[in-house]
Amino acid sequence: MKTKVREYRKAAGMTQQELADAVHVSSRTIISIEKEQYNPSLMLAYRLARVFGTSIEDLCMLDENERIEDGE
Repeated sequence: MKTKVREYRKAAGMTQQELADAVHVSSRTIISIEKEQYNPSLMLAYRLARVFGTSIEDLCMLDENERIEDGE
């Protein structure tokens, strides 16, 4: 799943470790999310969105991911 985690993290001036600490996961989890190798749980998505002051729909690119999944 595509997300804007890397984009938001860099805009916030945060390292992967700092973000991981803020949302209580390992830096490997953040790396995997940014590489589209891991889909965050709902709770992790909420925590990430809260850190960045955005919605889950925006952070997780709901519209784009929906189009990809629907094969459009």
